[in-house]
Amino acid sequence: MNQIKNLGWQVTMAGLGINLALGILYTWSIFKMSIKESIVAGDGVFNWSLASLNDPYAVCCLVFAFTMIFAGRVQDKLSPRVTAVIGGILTGLGLILISFSNAWFSWIVGFGLFMGMGLGFGYASATPPAIKWFPPAKTGMIAGIVVAGFGLASVYIAPLAIFLIDKLGLSQSMLVFGTAFLIIVCTLARFLVNPPEGYVHPDTKKVTTATSLKNVDFAPGEMMKTGAFYKLWLIFCIASGAGLMIIGGVAGMAKQGMGQMAWVVVALMAVGNASGRVVAGILSDRIGRANTLFIMLIFQALVIFSLLFISPTQVFLLVLAATLIGFNYGTNLSLFPSATKDFFGIKNFGVNYGLVFSSWGVGGFIFPRVSQMIVAYTSSPRMAYILAAALLLIGAVIALMTKSPAVEETKAPEFIPEPLAEKS
Repeated sequence: MNQIKNLGWQVTMAGLGINLALGILYTWSIFKMSIKESIVAGDGVFNWSLASLNDPYAVCCLVFAFTMIFAGRVQDKLSPRVTAVIGGILTGLGLILISFSNAWFSWIVGFGLFMGMGLGFGYASATPPAIKWFPPAKTGMIAGIVVAGFGLASVYIAPLAIFLIDKLGLSQSMLVFGTAFLIIVCTLARFLVNPPEGYVHPDTKKVTTATSLKNVDFAPGEMMKTGAFYKLWLIFCIASGAGLMIIGGVAGMAKQGMGQMAWVVVALMAVGNASGRVVAGILSDRIGRANTLFIMLIFQALVIFSLLFISPTQVFLLVLAATLIGFNYGTNLSLFPSATKDFFGIKNFGVNYGLVFSSWGVGGFIFPRVSQMIVAYTSSPRMAYILAAALLLIGAVIALMTKSPAVEETKAPEFIPEPLAEKS
């Protein structure tokens, strides 16, 4: 029994390590800042239009999300090890590719397509095997710990990227990151393993929580026939899109007031991002996923709306807002996998969460792109902030109406008069 418990934590830590490498996505604002400086300077290194500045990031988010569906199936049917190795290879190759070309199309293929697919496989490999080793009462906590690595990555990648870009240039920096992450992810993959078939944690029968529902396993097709799936999908799309919109441009916002120290805001947002995943996971184990979602969506709407009244020179307020936005955004990445497992079961968790996670990609594709277009045409992000805050409030209302299919199925009989129920 001790060996099984230790194996569970081994898988959790390996997943955390893999996500610490794959979280390079959240350092996009540092790379974008370097590309934008080249465009504005007209030095001929990056001949892109300013309106297309977020395109590689947006494509990466979209490809990442939809790859999760297929990668989740591979994880369910083959093994998390194979899935992680594929992810490490694709992520590394994508970053290495863009080290050889500054063309917009090359970055779309390398950063957007290859790295997007790599992130999808790598991310799909980490969380499912980890939560399978633990009882339902710890689902949120374990999911939060594993995905915290993805959010925390910018704490070291952001300052390292600034240093490397200053010493080697952007292209050589991508070569360094690509080579390093290929090796790291493929090495950690060997520690990922699913529990034996039919494994049940000994604490499962002893512990019951508000999120421990009756044991059901939905096939992907069955899940997509439920209203709960579409509510989760829509909320995740809004919540992820609003957060990614800010994360993708925060370095540019901070640079106006902090200069080369803008990476500090990126790093603090990453700390908020990672801590939000763990805190929300633990909290939702106690008060439920939907209730936690409602609180975080309202909070996020208020913080984004506050950006309307914060100027780039108000460094303390900007840092505080960025950290809180990162925290609230991070909550989504532990709440939605936990809700997917609670609502639709563990058997097809990989592919089911991949389908739910596709909303993250749609939100990550649309929101940053629309935001960049608004900024390009109005020279201000104010309308983008207002739109994001309004949609988050709508998402909070939908969260209150979201219940597990198991709860919805058992709800109706509760209102049937007892004599009629006995006759039937």
